[in-house]
Amino acid sequence: MKPNPLLASLSPLVGSWRTEGSHPYLPGTLHGRSSFEWIESGAFLLWRSEIDEPGVPSGVAIFGGDESSGELFMLYFDERGVSRKYDVSMSGATMRWWRNAPDFAQRYTLEISSDGQTLVGRGELSKDGKTWERDLDLTYRR
Repeated sequence: MKPNPLLASLSPLVGSWRTEGSHPYLPGTLHGRSSFEWIESGAFLLWRSEIDEPGVPSGVAIFGGDESSGELFMLYFDERGVSRKYDVSMSGATMRWWRNAPDFAQRYTLEISSDGQTLVGRGELSKDGKTWERDLDLTYRR
């Protein structure tokens, strides 16, 4: 295999991260770990995520792209058995992923710091396709 050029903009994510954050339905501060690594020599990017406190599932995702459309995608699966496809975009130091399912839409923004040592993520969800509320917020540190 060789690196997928569509994924080159995701390079700043590669590595291991400590996470700390909050969720509006859970008390206190959440702590965990995430890692991003190239698989198949850069054909795909693998993301593993786990939170120590109960209530937030451990998950895995694979990022890939469609060369004909130039679109990026993320396929997600977690320990609950939840499986979802997200659209992904990368613009400068801002990564976004989203899904527009009418019964449970989600969107997430991840800002990469100028030194590449911190990621700040903000999540939102919609249960009716119209009203958005806060979801999981995480700060990632190397």
